[in-house]
Amino acid sequence: MKKLFSFAALASLSACAVNPVTGDRQFMTVSPGEDLALGAQNYAPMVQSQGGAYDVDPALTAYVQSVGQRLAAVSDVALPYEFTVLNSSVPNAWALPGGKIAINRGLLTEMGSEAELAAVLGHEITHAAARHSAQQISRGQLLQGLVLATSVVTSDSSYGDLAVGGTGVAAQLISTKYGREAELESDKYGMQYMSKAGYDPQGAVTLQETFVRLSEGRNQDWLSGLFASHPPSQERVNANRDRIRNLPAGGTLGVEAYRAAMQNTLAAKSAYDAYDEGRKALSEKKNAEALALADKAIGSFAAEANFHALRGDVRLMNKEYDMAVTNYDRAISRRGNFFYYPLQRGRANKELGKTDAAVADLERSISLLPTAPAHYNLGMIKMERGQNAAAIEHFRVVAKSGGDYGKVASGQLARLELADNPAGYVSRACGVGSKGQLMVSVRNDASIAVTGVQVQVNYTDNAGRAQQLRRNVGGRLEPGQVATADTGLAPYAGSSCPATVISARIAD
Repeated sequence: MKKLFSFAALASLSACAVNPVTGDRQFMTVSPGEDLALGAQNYAPMVQSQGGAYDVDPALTAYVQSVGQRLAAVSDVALPYEFTVLNSSVPNAWALPGGKIAINRGLLTEMGSEAELAAVLGHEITHAAARHSAQQISRGQLLQGLVLATSVVTSDSSYGDLAVGGTGVAAQLISTKYGREAELESDKYGMQYMSKAGYDPQGAVTLQETFVRLSEGRNQDWLSGLFASHPPSQERVNANRDRIRNLPAGGTLGVEAYRAAMQNTLAAKSAYDAYDEGRKALSEKKNAEALALADKAIGSFAAEANFHALRGDVRLMNKEYDMAVTNYDRAISRRGNFFYYPLQRGRANKELGKTDAAVADLERSISLLPTAPAHYNLGMIKMERGQNAAAIEHFRVVAKSGGDYGKVASGQLARLELADNPAGYVSRACGVGSKGQLMVSVRNDASIAVTGVQVQVNYTDNAGRAQQLRRNVGGRLEPGQVATADTGLAPYAGSSCPATVISARIAD
């Protein structure tokens, strides 16, 4: 019987460690304390970025948590396990290091028994207990020099292109495929936890059979959700069938208990289906269709804040800003702790000229989840108010995120900083001309066109006196364009580049 490990016992292990679930020795550069910190610091932002908590059916969340804690009680590692249900129709489940586990509403609606739920949660518990994420990070450090970080990006969600904050590990881990060994290991020990907790491990077989059938049907939601990080296979089905032979027969299937727990959520499924169709319609700029589907969803289940936010998004796209604010008010009154609603209300208030209200909304949104549009809109408000230093801080955050917002933010940064920091946006290089003279090339690294580029060359003349030479280089330079100037200074040995970019301005 394996010993129950605590984090106090694990804290001294590093580099060469023992897997607390399997007992195997493994290379590990991430300490258990770092595991805990990574999960604790990223859990709330990850919940936000993956749809937020599913809070309109608290009894279901309590039910899932009870099943999760029943399994956690028999796991091999005493982690501070947490379980939450996410408000997303994408069928998915994931675990962060340290035992922070989430399951989507969309996956719960596809299962048929408490034993199947236990199979999913037992599998995720094993990923956390066996430190599979830490193994991935350690291998990344070995191969690529990856540095452990705790910032957040997003992956599988409708908000995936909004969040900013760096190149965080956590979101990458929940969307990156685990290796075949880790998946089979999680199936194996997850089934053992099921059995110890009194569940029928047959639930793990029926669950994998469902996954294989759905993957063969190439259902896109499934392929973009659970299957992205937990690919199903007939091999896993067969392995689960074999494992049952070595586990005690019987146990709880919990079909009726699961059906009762899911009753309210299943009753609202058609409303969420309408909402998902409305989101798709809006992404295709079918605004009238999206509004009709939002109204349909609200008519079926008015308690869900997302449905009111969808109506607000249609109004925002239609430039009906007052009506949009009203819809976002209704969303916030129903779910006040989700980043998206104050973000969108802030954008609408900005369009209405209510900048104080917009700032309050956007700052509230950032406190829940830092996003590119929130930082960008705050940057624009600060710039319009002449608060350039604050604007620059916001634009820098967005510029690092890349994408469309990053490109536009980079342009705003150039407008604010180019005059005082031309070398930060126009790079230079030196070369030797055909007559041995110094040639200076410049490249526009800004995301917008520049002109008036001037370089200064500091050199020593034949009499040993310090001299300066200035040259204008090129005319209008588009992003990425290169221009070259002949300084006439010879001979140039090419050992160093004595040129500095001293001026540039935004092209009209």
